Amino acid sequence: MSLSVEEVRRRVAADWNGIVDVLDEKIALRSVSAEGIAGENMERSARFVADTLRKVGVDARVEQATGADGKPGAWEVIGEKIVDPDAPTVLLYAHHDVQPVPDPAEWNTDPFVGTVVGDRLFGRGSCDDGAGIAIHYGALEALGDDLGVNVKVFIEGEEEMGSPSFIPFIEAHRGEFKADVIVVADSGNWAPDIPSLTTSLRGNATCDVHVRVLGHAVHSGQYGGPILDANTVAAMLISSMYDREGNLAVPGLEGCEPIGGLERDVDELGLRADTGVVDSYELAGTGSLASRLWTKPSMTVIGFDATPVKDSFNVIAPECTFRLSVRVSPVQAPHAALEAIQVFCEEHAPFGAEVKVTMLEEGMGWAMDPDCAATKDAETAMAEAFGTAPVNMGQGGSIPFIPELQRIFPDAEVLVTGPEDPQSNAHSPNESVSVSGLEKDVVAEALLLDKLAHKPEPTNL
Repeated sequence: MSLSVEEVRRRVAADWNGIVDVLDEKIALRSVSAEGIAGENMERSARFVADTLRKVGVDARVEQATGADGKPGAWEVIGEKIVDPDAPTVLLYAHHDVQPVPDPAEWNTDPFVGTVVGDRLFGRGSCDDGAGIAIHYGALEALGDDLGVNVKVFIEGEEEMGSPSFIPFIEAHRGEFKADVIVVADSGNWAPDIPSLTTSLRGNATCDVHVRVLGHAVHSGQYGGPILDANTVAAMLISSMYDREGNLAVPGLEGCEPIGGLERDVDELGLRADTGVVDSYELAGTGSLASRLWTKPSMTVIGFDATPVKDSFNVIAPECTFRLSVRVSPVQAPHAALEAIQVFCEEHAPFGAEVKVTMLEEGMGWAMDPDCAATKDAETAMAEAFGTAPVNMGQGGSIPFIPELQRIFPDAEVLVTGPEDPQSNAHSPNESVSVSGLEKDVVAEALLLDKLAHKPEPTNL
């Protein structure tokens, strides 16, 4: 028999101070993976998480991954709580490493002391992803002996560093990660009081484009005019990849509408306020803002090798290189997107300049199955916990390990949840999590786990 919403809410409220204590202690550990994924601070963080999970019945242990170079890697936390070999199995994911704090002076509070101001708890890792750990802990504590699914747990120690050991570690522990449903608590909600499932993630692809017009620099006064400098030619090439309205117009780049339909478009005024875009700037592209941010491809020049202004003099630059970061639609393989850009650049080089494209990193996107049973259960659990229907949303960024999880475990239903909201400032100064929203997130996950354990019996016709 399923637990009532009221009962789950009561149990979470009864242990709320303990859940907050877990988050406060996690923040204080300063688990900055950029300081060394194999460092003592990361091992200390992993052991704290394992100890915390053992308090709610998870047989958790700390294991150090091995990097691709054979050197000691990240400190990972894995564990399980088996209640019935015949019950469904759910893998709960979060990560215990956090972003650096380059300048504590930019914070209004001590970044490594959990501090509540109004409805928000501030601190590095408060939302990304200490709150994910707190959600898993709180949900398992609330269910206690009423837990009806088998639980496996993976709390990663290097997510903020790009998860270099992730795939080898998972491959080496396939049996310990195999599950029917995977819950990744590393994303966010539409608002502190409006829940969301993450419906899609764009992939990422990076390449360098080298443009060459001369064998060596020549005087701009003597030869300028018929010979354009490489920087100008590169700018023309970049510009030619867009149409007049600012849509990417590279043949072969694919896009789609928001996965599962568009429940609510992104607010333009909010976007402008969040980004600080100048008042005169008109947002590029056509279609919904949601599709432009979540499911259509985008391209950004993230680096440009050219002569600095202070070192410039009157010569025509013979060559230059720029780096493109492409956010790829969740429906397209990143390598196919890079190939499309390579063909375009080499076939549309202005004035026949030499253009060479070097492909670099690739990461696959991901799209949720909006019709699977776990999705429906999660949406119902969120609506019950928050008292309002979820507004599902995609993410324009990439979390490469999620499609890798789906690849390794193709039969698993993947749900991407999380505690962040538009005010969270993940990766930035004054990172925070909504206290009231976090409590509802805990209730929602407990309800979800309960629902996954209570499937209706098939009807005999």
